[in-house]
Amino acid sequence: MRIAVVGTGYVGLVTGTCFAEFGVNVTCVDVDVEKIGQLQQGKVPIFEPGLEEMVRRNMAEGRLSFSTDLQSAVHKSLVSFIAVGTPQGEDGSADLTSVRDVARGIGRAMEDYQVVVTKSTVPMGTGAMIRKIIENELTRPVEFSVASNPEFLREGSAIEDFMRPNRVVIGADEPRAVSVLKELYNPLYLIEAPILITNVISAEMIKYASNAFLATKISFINEIALLCEKVGADVHLVAKGMGLDHRIGRLFLHPGPGYGGSCFPKDTRAIQKIGHNYGLDMKVIAAVVEVNEAQISYMLQKIRSLTGELKGKRVGVLGLSFKPNTSDIRESPAIRIIQDLLKEGAHVRAFDPVAIPDASRVLQGVEYGSDEYDTAAGCDVLVLATEWNQFRNLDLPRIRAIMNNPTMVDLRNVYEPEDLLRQGFRYAGVGR
Repeated sequence: MRIAVVGTGYVGLVTGTCFAEFGVNVTCVDVDVEKIGQLQQGKVPIFEPGLEEMVRRNMAEGRLSFSTDLQSAVHKSLVSFIAVGTPQGEDGSADLTSVRDVARGIGRAMEDYQVVVTKSTVPMGTGAMIRKIIENELTRPVEFSVASNPEFLREGSAIEDFMRPNRVVIGADEPRAVSVLKELYNPLYLIEAPILITNVISAEMIKYASNAFLATKISFINEIALLCEKVGADVHLVAKGMGLDHRIGRLFLHPGPGYGGSCFPKDTRAIQKIGHNYGLDMKVIAAVVEVNEAQISYMLQKIRSLTGELKGKRVGVLGLSFKPNTSDIRESPAIRIIQDLLKEGAHVRAFDPVAIPDASRVLQGVEYGSDEYDTAAGCDVLVLATEWNQFRNLDLPRIRAIMNNPTMVDLRNVYEPEDLLRQGFRYAGVGR
């Protein structure tokens, strides 16, 4: 089978590369000439463990190619995936400009039967919109199907999530489209990955509902962590006690500075807007967003509680990406915390293993350390904002010796409070 994947952002690039790994012939298409030029040289513009090696291998074996020519890619393909960005619009809804543009291009290029699949996160009803756009662009009658195949990739472990998924959702209203997509995912039948067949609109809803629920768990445990601090409980023990109940589960019960990234923030706001459009007040999701927005100010209060006034203080920040094993700084709590620290007159020195180039484009007035120790040297407080593995086993005596004041605010609860206090640190975690 030959497919086209339109959009070489995070989702499109991982999707196209992993399908090539399945033995499918894949053309990844983008309008960004510079990005396509880099990819044609085997250079991956995003950080995702194992992705660059997989891209180069499949290019060398002739299954994966990159192009700016949408028409040619569609002509050669049985399936075209739409994997472009759907950023948050001014009113909170998903901006579908790029989705519409791609649908028009596919409609103009289509000559034989094709399955057009949305991989992007899109509001319910987008499949019907795509169908109308394509019908309006066809130069002659051509049969086609529109389907939804939402992605559930976690940045930092996306390849594993694609190759060994919890589930694959195929939303299609025509048996022919279901048959084509089941054939495309045939390698996953060998590992008995659950494949759920739904109609298009239910598949679109599954993606939003999943992200909203995971965001809800994060905001819930963060609110419980605040209460734990007030009453003297340990949120780690509370979360463990909750998570042992199989109805609740242990995942996404880790307190911290709030959720970030390219999905949860925009998707929770988008589903609020969708509900509003249908006359529904999405009260639970509204509370999730409200708690997450407030979390940054709570983290600033936590830092102030150990340092006093922040003006003139030297603050070291470890971690810039919204989570470890990615360079993605979109909606990163670390970035937002640094911006607030700068507003209060603090001098910030930061370090991240991979995200400094991206962070330096959005942060002004920040110094960057060469490593975690260079960052901590001379600081009045060290803030652990993203739990990269290399920050999990710091040489604490060395850190204490090089800091101006041995003070740590551990926003990811990497360290045990008793250990830090015993080694002479002033310490604050979250919910402990």
